[in-house]
Amino acid sequence: MSKRHYDSEETRRIIAEKAAQLFAQKGFSATSIADISRESGFSKGHIYYHFENKEKLFVALAKDTMRAWGEKWMAIQPNYPTATEKLHAVAQFAMNNYKTPLLHVGQELAGNPGTDPDTLLQLRGLAETPMGIYGAILQQGIDDGEFDIAAADLPNATFLFGTWIGSLCPLIFMMETEALSELFRQGVEIFVGGIRLR
Repeated sequence: MSKRHYDSEETRRIIAEKAAQLFAQKGFSATSIADISRESGFSKGHIYYHFENKEKLFVALAKDTMRAWGEKWMAIQPNYPTATEKLHAVAQFAMNNYKTPLLHVGQELAGNPGTDPDTLLQLRGLAETPMGIYGAILQQGIDDGEFDIAAADLPNATFLFGTWIGSLCPLIFMMETEALSELFRQGVEIFVGGIRLR
């Protein structure tokens, strides 16, 4: 029984790994279930059993990517004791970890009018991980007396910080890293200036 469970998990892992490689190389539309079957060595039936369809397979990959993003941040965040230091660090972290092999695939899927609305909802839901991190940092700043944010305003402050980060990240494709890094630094300084406890 335990071996069967292990084999099922290993099958799922291999299918996901091969699908991620194909999506990154060819894009979402150009990658077929037959391609994934051929590359993974598992039948279409195995793929449908584990993921139901191609969109759900991509959503699973995107969730794994975002989970890894969050875990990577949580591993380094103790290096930054104050909330202000954490905001600077998480901004740089977001910039440096924005570009992933599956980024363009998610954009392709999100921009396709034929994409299932539930898939779009789940892709939007991926923002919960970074937003949760930003909110926790702002809450630390409130608790430690660094930030002057009313409890009722914390969700809005989190949203504003997150959308600011999200709007800057795509500039990695257009700006030199050093210049963009400085823009992130200045942006955090301006943001912190507005919420710093006086």
